[in-house]
Amino acid sequence: MRRLHDILKGKEALKLESETMPEWISPMLATLTHDLRPRNGWIYEHKFDGERCLAWRRAGRVTLYSRNRHELNSTYPEVVAVLEAPGPDFILDGEITAARGDLSDFQLLQKRMQLGDPQKAEQSGIAIFYNVFDLLHHDGYCLRALPQKARKEALEKLIDFPAPIHIARTIRDWSPAFQKKICAMGWEGLIAKDTTAPYVSKRARTWLKYKCAMGQAFVIAGYTDPKNSRTGFGALLLGVYDDAGNLHYCGKVGTGFDDELLAALSARMKPLEIDKPAFVDPPRQKKGIHWLKPVLVGEVGFSEWTSAGRLRHPRFKGLRDDKPATATRREDPQ
Repeated sequence: MRRLHDILKGKEALKLESETMPEWISPMLATLTHDLRPRNGWIYEHKFDGERCLAWRRAGRVTLYSRNRHELNSTYPEVVAVLEAPGPDFILDGEITAARGDLSDFQLLQKRMQLGDPQKAEQSGIAIFYNVFDLLHHDGYCLRALPQKARKEALEKLIDFPAPIHIARTIRDWSPAFQKKICAMGWEGLIAKDTTAPYVSKRARTWLKYKCAMGQAFVIAGYTDPKNSRTGFGALLLGVYDDAGNLHYCGKVGTGFDDELLAALSARMKPLEIDKPAFVDPPRQKKGIHWLKPVLVGEVGFSEWTSAGRLRHPRFKGLRDDKPATATRREDPQ
């Protein structure tokens, strides 16, 4: 078995510090960009369309957490089963995805994310993958102060498990033609990483995310009555918070739902109904609207923001139980 000190050399080895395994590490977040020009000392990785997952292995026992520290062991028991093996303690960072063909499918994963019974999860027929892209702690040592290049090398050489565990592939060469190609193939996008940067528990510009199509998380703060033969609801009313804690209305989404999702969402929303809108700038329409306590979060794809701050051509992709409503912000490229 290889050891961490066998892999790290020179200055990188000197940056290693022993630590008691932390109970929690807030994940590093990428900054949205539309500018993926070649950068010296940067690498690229597949941007996965799934659920963020951090894995703790302590004395052979594994705990999976979402980005807001919800335990995920019952939802992804096959990941726990593979990682729970004798060996050094570690903390991994990665993303859970479900695949339809060669592409990740968040709407398919959505059905798995709602299952909290391990047996039902394994019998769902929805195959998932844990795509690991960072190593934060290993065998009593903190790796977060190391440059990204050293952490990735340690990850590739120290973490070796069979499916459904995958190590995210490093892409070293970027070009506009490559970017166009992967978007045409249906990729969610790319993550660009500064190989000299440490891991920090905040949103940082040393990780940049490029999306082939626009999309982000929104608070669901209302819904409209269904029309014609539709059941459940007509459309969801969406919003994002500003830094002062005000919830701003961004528009409605009425596509992307099948009958099963309409029924499931309706059941989640009914107990959350309130008398007044949570928006500081609610839509003018009042008839046929049901206001909601702003706790549910949904992932929505769209073509662009209008000048009035509304979504154009939105499509619902699924609920995001891994993201707190108060953390939603309008994501503008920087």
